[in-house]
Amino acid sequence: MDPRLQAEHDLAAAELHVIEERLDDDNRRLTGRNDDRALAFALRDDKGHAVGIAAGYSWAGIAELKLMWVDESYRGLGHGRKLLDAFVAEAAARGSLRIWVSTHDFQAPGLYQKAGFERMAEFAGWPEGHSNIILCKAVVPR
Repeated sequence: MDPRLQAEHDLAAAELHVIEERLDDDNRRLTGRNDDRALAFALRDDKGHAVGIAAGYSWAGIAELKLMWVDESYRGLGHGRKLLDAFVAEAAARGSLRIWVSTHDFQAPGLYQKAGFERMAEFAGWPEGHSNIILCKAVVPR
């Protein structure tokens, strides 16, 4: 039987997770590196609600920061830098040599540059009228 192609734009998160794990298994097998781990720090208010997060992963000597967010009412108080510094320190402790991040020009490229990240690429028109910026920081593993 041939597989059918169909649109499934609302695919359940659990099914996406299973498929992502299959891809990760292939990556581990092909590289011989099975040291992938989630890497995340949360900033919580006094009720336990997340008001900031730095989340990504480490694998094969690199780390990628996939999600960085601070609630608007907590911005400008140094919380973003605190989250970023914690992420960088943990990546270094895990032996990462580089940390990659993708951000938009209307988000926080300055935060990353002040923390020692260097612009590696900029994609204009992503989204239209703006740019997607790829940054990297070399770290000394501990």
